Amino acid sequence: MKNWKARLGRAFVGVALLAGVTTAAAPVAGAATPPLQAIVPAPVSAQAVAGSDHTLTANTKIYTQAGSAPAKAVGDYLADVLRKSTGFALPVSDAPSGTPADGISLLLSGANPSVGDQGYQLSSRSASVVLRATTAQGLFGGVQTLRQLLPGKIESPTVQAGPWPIPGADILDYPRFGYRGAMLDVARHFHPVATVKRYLDQLAQYKINNLHLHLADDQGWRIQIDSWPRLATYGGSTQVGGGAGGYYTKAQYTEIVNYAASRFITIIPEIDMPGHTNAAQASYAELNCNNTAPPLRTDTAVGYSSLCISKEITYTFVNDVIREIAALTPGPYFHLGGDEAQATSDADYRTFMNRVLPMVAAAGKQVVGWHEIGKATLPATATPQFWGTTTSSTEVSNAVARGSKVILSPANKAYLDMKYNSSTPIGLSWAGYIEVQDAYNWNPGAYLSGVPESAVRGVESPLWTETVVTPANIDYLAFPRLPAHAELGWSPWSTHDWNAFRTRLGAQAPRWQAQGIGYYASGQVPWETGSGNPGSCSLPAWDRAAVYTGGATVSHNGHKWTAQWWTQGEEPGAGGQWGVWRDNGTC
Repeated sequence: MKNWKARLGRAFVGVALLAGVTTAAAPVAGAATPPLQAIVPAPVSAQAVAGSDHTLTANTKIYTQAGSAPAKAVGDYLADVLRKSTGFALPVSDAPSGTPADGISLLLSGANPSVGDQGYQLSSRSASVVLRATTAQGLFGGVQTLRQLLPGKIESPTVQAGPWPIPGADILDYPRFGYRGAMLDVARHFHPVATVKRYLDQLAQYKINNLHLHLADDQGWRIQIDSWPRLATYGGSTQVGGGAGGYYTKAQYTEIVNYAASRFITIIPEIDMPGHTNAAQASYAELNCNNTAPPLRTDTAVGYSSLCISKEITYTFVNDVIREIAALTPGPYFHLGGDEAQATSDADYRTFMNRVLPMVAAAGKQVVGWHEIGKATLPATATPQFWGTTTSSTEVSNAVARGSKVILSPANKAYLDMKYNSSTPIGLSWAGYIEVQDAYNWNPGAYLSGVPESAVRGVESPLWTETVVTPANIDYLAFPRLPAHAELGWSPWSTHDWNAFRTRLGAQAPRWQAQGIGYYASGQVPWETGSGNPGSCSLPAWDRAAVYTGGATVSHNGHKWTAQWWTQGEEPGAGGQWGVWRDNGTC
């Protein structure tokens, strides 16, 4: 997490309490949105075909491209999703020659060339549904859209009553940016393999194809390194607030990498350096210039640690870490961090990076780093990741001039750990509050001066975990903002429209409820509950300018609300489960 001055001395009162709280939201009732008008991210083109709805039945079959193991794996994935809720057998078999006349077909032939490597073409008719792509990754993306064409209860882990209609449609779709990412900080609070897998499943639904794991920081080292074993066993033994911490064995990390690959998601490991290194320096005294190991830290201060730039063992250590992690990581990237190195002079910073950048290349990886890495002379293959709150960066524009492409993660737009508003019970606020509309209303292709759209690799949504302890905490901060960022990365800018998006986003609520995702029920979004239109309330309407005390009752968005304490200006529903207002249901 960035902005170290804002974080010094930050308290964590309430984090332990919230860790065990279920964050299921109480949505505002809204009318059901037609499926073709409810897809997130918005496709390039979606045309309804009247009178051609297809219905899943107990006799439905899934066909995949004959002889293609990757296509068969996507078919098996789709069948697994659909079997749980429908109870249907949904056998998966090779497609016959020609286009099957029934069932759901996943084919690697006949797609419009414009779909590229990640896009797809979907045609649904009463007799059959045909999904075409040039790669299995494209088929997988099309499967995520197909899921959203079905009723939200299709995501239930238990059998539900049908029917299971898919509207007649022709969809052509491909991404605006090839890179669409999320970051999970497992250093401040450790998150076990099962939690990471759960997050990977959530990312996949919105066509996010990279997960950046922040594996080491001042508060904890989270991956086994054979040549430096105390990094994990000692450096990983605690976390923010003083908990037990934890780390991934190499086998567990490989399990995450393989699970991500099955969802067409690339894992990007980050070992932050030369700052954010207290856990490593506490584990090995020789990494300190004074040869004295500092104590482990469980607070949230940053900017005080630095590897010893002048010692040769520093570079032996860094090379060993890069080499061992790169060997476990098939993806093309290695993230060096490089941010908030206040304890390292600019001259030492450049000396360090000049030594380390070739190590990443020697391990067969391309460098990614927070935008401060642009202080060094980067190769054109390096990717600075912008996290600032301004719309200009000398480091980034200089790197772009040398041929680099950029990942955009502006903290005041893309940081999922920022609070929604002053009543948000977890999260931080140093970059400001980020409501859903704030997360959605910016253009990655025209955001940074000196960085044209052609120089943007993509968008990433970081989730720092100073206050994030449980999967429920992840849900609450990531949803609904993560799908907003996913749309910025995938959908053409011509489809960007807040009013249309908020309607499509609200239609996701039944899916999240079926999956047990405890999202923040923003008052900016007309959430669907499946109960039809909101009723008419005889209670007085909520007035933003009015002062309310505990027990006051109002109507808002078709619901009855009771104030739990004094409030003025806080919109009912905008504080989620922990807001001032208690939701008493529809009128």
